Amino acid sequence: MAIRHRRRLLRAPAEKAGARGIAIKRIYAAPAGTDGYRVLIDRLWPRGMSKERAALDAWLPDLAPSTALRVWFHRDVKRWPEFARRYRAELRAQAALLRTLRQRARRQHVTLLYAARDARVNHATVLRGILLRRALQAAARRPTLGARSAIRGPTLPRTRAGRRP
Repeated sequence: MAIRHRRRLLRAPAEKAGARGIAIKRIYAAPAGTDGYRVLIDRLWPRGMSKERAALDAWLPDLAPSTALRVWFHRDVKRWPEFARRYRAELRAQAALLRTLRQRARRQHVTLLYAARDARVNHATVLRGILLRRALQAAARRPTLGARSAIRGPTLPRTRAGRRP
């Protein structure tokens, strides 16, 4: 019970400050107050979009797929699994940018903006998955109070061979 209570206490300030996390949104949608830190993750500037209308906090073209990968994919849904695999491989070279974005998402809500028409088959979904997966892995590695002893259980005496009965 005490651990649950402590976790709830740790989450409370985040809820008061506004939901933290990572969302994706099409850049052509109107900016909302709940967007938080708005980041465009396309290599090319979106057609017909002015800088004022975009209301960006940052533009990170280095987190977008390479031009060669983007041209190869060209919205072909059959190539989606291979595109996602290749894009993840490209993102490995951008570890510093990913780390910075992940740290920002811990402090405030981050909205990844993209220009693609399809809301499910686009690079923003892959990038969001990577950012969230790493955040979950880091949270799983952080020990909570009492969690280590709860996992191990009671200490058992060792036998001569060093094994536990």
